[in-house]
Amino acid sequence: MTILRPRCVLVRHGETAWSRDRLHTGRTDLALLPTGEAQAAALAPRLATWTFSLVLTSPLVRARRTAELAGLTGAEDDPDLLEWDYGEYEGRTTEAVRAERPGWDLFRDGVPGGEGLDEVAARADRVVARVRAQPGDAVVVAHAHVLRVLAVRWLGVPAAAARYLVVGPASVGVLGWEREQAVVESWNT
Repeated sequence: MTILRPRCVLVRHGETAWSRDRLHTGRTDLALLPTGEAQAAALAPRLATWTFSLVLTSPLVRARRTAELAGLTGAEDDPDLLEWDYGEYEGRTTEAVRAERPGWDLFRDGVPGGEGLDEVAARADRVVARVRAQPGDAVVVAHAHVLRVLAVRWLGVPAAAARYLVVGPASVGVLGWEREQAVVESWNT
C-alpha cells in the first residue's frame, strides 16, 4: 500500500521597502512595493500548476497580498507564520546591530525584547504538524526567517540549521519526501 505524503510549498512575500534595505522586519506590517506586487503576480503561473488542499498565510499584509496576487484562494491566516519578533532589533540592519554587538548572530544570540529561536521553532513545528495532518499538498506564504526555520524543522534537524538557508523575496521552496524521508525538493527558486 502506498502512503501519500503531503508536500509543503513555501512562498516568501514580495519585496517591501524594509526587505529591499535589508532591515529586520518582524511584526511591522509593511505593504509590498510595486516591485513586490509584480514579483507576487509573477508567481501565479507557477503556483497554478498545483492543487492545494491547504493555503496558509502569515496575517501580515505583505504575506496576505502576496498570496492574493499569486492567485492563491481560500487562504487562512495562521499566527504561527508571523515573522520572528526581532524586539529591539526591529527595523535595524545586521550591520547596525553588529556595530554595537560585534559578531552578533540571530540564530545563536537571539534578540533582546523579542523571540528566542526555540519559540520560533515551536511555531514552525505546529505548522509542520498541521501540514502533515491533512491529505493533500499545502502552500505557506510567509517571511524569510520563519520559512527558513520551518524548512529545517520539516527535516527534523535543529532550528539553528536555518542559518544555512537563504530565502529571496517572492521565492519558492518545496518540502517533500523521498520515500519516507523528509527532504527539500527545491529551494529559493
